[in-house]
Amino acid sequence: MAAFIISIRYTAPLEAVDALMADHVAWLKGNERAGHFHGWGRKVPREGGIVLATGGDRESVEALAAQDPFVIGGVAEAEVIEWAPSWLADGLERLRG
Repeated sequence: MAAFIISIRYTAPLEAVDALMADHVAWLKGNERAGHFHGWGRKVPREGGIVLATGGDRESVEALAAQDPFVIGGVAEAEVIEWAPSWLADGLERLRG
């Protein structure tokens, strides 16, 4: 397993983003239950969000990111960044690649 950061950047007004928020949150929670996502939150200022993920390879995580309702709905773009953590606090071991 490798660790990834999914950086989501809004490309549409917040009203359009908010219209898809319930579907986006369901996507996040479904991937958390599946063991792919380990944390998420909004960027400050509210220009997008960050998802902490693990996966077998970049392509599989890019495929997950492409299924984000924000991306499908054309209100955001997702960048997948592979991350090799050198140190993790207790409790975050699941992120070690």
